[in-house]
Amino acid sequence: MTVELLNPPGLPAPEVYRQVAVATGSRTVYLSGQVARTADGTPVGPGDLAAQTEQAYRNVATGLAAVGATFADVAKMTVYVVDLTPEKMGAFGEGAMRAAADLGQATPAITLIGVTALGEPDLLVEVEATAVLP
Repeated sequence: MTVELLNPPGLPAPEVYRQVAVATGSRTVYLSGQVARTADGTPVGPGDLAAQTEQAYRNVATGLAAVGATFADVAKMTVYVVDLTPEKMGAFGEGAMRAAADLGQATPAITLIGVTALGEPDLLVEVEATAVLP
């Protein structure tokens, strides 16, 4: 395993992600921001943060698979959410957990950032990932 995930003593220990990721390996993979689009560019989940989050995570998994990686190899994710408020966390979590259940997703170090807009007006979420492979 190239990524060890932990919540060290002295920091909060959230269930949905880990505070620290220790990565050891020889190849680092940087996956650009993935959004709610199918391979042919069709939008997924217009106006539905949960559906868009699930699709973005699925696209991350597809990008990782292309280089022989899985979510278990992800050391860090950055997630951008349009107009992020505490009320939107439930929908975000719902989409992430649906994808996790299907993909066997690990819970790496993650940063959630609220933004005013993304690259296209219908997008509500964008997910970047950094993975480390042996």
